[in-house]
Amino acid sequence: MLSMPFLVLIVVAVILAFSILTAALSRYRRCPSDKLLVIYGKIGKDASGEARSAKCVHGGASFVWPVIQDYQYLDLKPMTIEIDLKSALSRQNIRINVPSVFTVAISTDEGDMINAAVRMLGLGAQQIKDLAADIILGQLRQVIATMDIEEINADREKFLANVTHSVGAELRKIGLKLINVNVKDLVDESGYIEALGKKAAAQAINQAKKEVAEQERDGEIGKANAEQERRVKVSAADATAVRGENEAKITIANSEADRREREADAERRASAAEKIAIANALKEAYEAEKNAEVKRAERVRATQKADMIVPAEINKEKIQIDADAKAEQLRREAKGTGDASYLKMEGEARGIFEVLNKQAEGFKKVVEAAGKDPQAGAMLMIVDKLPEIVKMQVQAISNIKLDKVLVWDSNGSGKDGAPAAANFLSGMLKSLPPLKDLLDLGGMNLPEFLGKEKEVEAAKASGKQVVKEKNSTKQSGDTPIKEKE
Repeated sequence: MLSMPFLVLIVVAVILAFSILTAALSRYRRCPSDKLLVIYGKIGKDASGEARSAKCVHGGASFVWPVIQDYQYLDLKPMTIEIDLKSALSRQNIRINVPSVFTVAISTDEGDMINAAVRMLGLGAQQIKDLAADIILGQLRQVIATMDIEEINADREKFLANVTHSVGAELRKIGLKLINVNVKDLVDESGYIEALGKKAAAQAINQAKKEVAEQERDGEIGKANAEQERRVKVSAADATAVRGENEAKITIANSEADRREREADAERRASAAEKIAIANALKEAYEAEKNAEVKRAERVRATQKADMIVPAEINKEKIQIDADAKAEQLRREAKGTGDASYLKMEGEARGIFEVLNKQAEGFKKVVEAAGKDPQAGAMLMIVDKLPEIVKMQVQAISNIKLDKVLVWDSNGSGKDGAPAAANFLSGMLKSLPPLKDLLDLGGMNLPEFLGKEKEVEAAKASGKQVVKEKNSTKQSGDTPIKEKE
């Protein structure tokens, strides 16, 4: 455990250190941007080994040692100084008044800051203005003494440059910087500047009048020259225009002739091209029509072929399909009704098959008997049905109900001495269509074994040659005798 004296010593040391730190911080000075911090006292030596009188700080901070150093601030704000210079003697020994306004401020250059710290530290703003005004008055008089009034009045830039150079150099010696110079109107006591102004005004007026007269003279001369030039150029232009018009008319005539020639040539070529195009179009139309007719004929031929063959094939397939369907139906019905029904239907199917088979064999033998001619075989089958056909003819009039037939014959006899009633009955019977005519209507002929036509038989009996054609018989040297095949 620490002893009491040791603790007291520690507390005293801490307090002393805190006091030193607080004192040190209180001596650390910051310089504002519009101020110049000047530290004076024991500063040290400069580069040449001489003791420095002050230390200037602008825009920063520095530590000021207590006891051996101190500090002050110089204001950097610009100061406006009005200088009312009167009776300043020019180089022409003419006194003039030069009212002007100068704007100055403490310089921030390294050497100028030391001059300001040495010569103006502790001075107030008015004292600094008075000091600067005295310097400006002396230098301004000196600059005016080296220049003429005309030069000062006419060349203000040169006058201001001289003033800035002379006054600025003197102000830097006390640490000030010349910012601006504004010289007001110059006035002299003798009225020289006013006379110069009147002289300049008169000269300007006279010069202006002279220039106006010269300009008017030049204007009249120019007007006359311009009128002359206009007339010459107008005449030349008229001549050129007439010549141009004539050349243009010639060019237009030549162009018109060329146009008409080209139009005629174009019309001729267009007509020829149109005729050639029409001929080619007609040729193509004829070719297209020919191809269309060929295609149409092929289409008609294909259509007719399809109309004849396709229905036959469809009918054939339909018969086959119907037969297959019928057989399938019978098979399924037979299978559903049991073995007895199956055997019955199978027997009936066999019977039908045998009947159809026998009929087919009979048809085959009929065709073979007709010399393997299907048409002749069909004719034989039709002849077999002749009794039924005759019966149908007789039945055609059998149903006519005649309660009474009255025959009135004024002559008492008919044709060939036959009674009129006999002729009536004979005509009624003849009104029935003959068998041969019925067959002819159907496109069929009677077989030879059923009889031949009389003319054909007579021709063959006389030994004449009979030429057979389809549906016709020709006798050489005589009128053809038709014979149905």
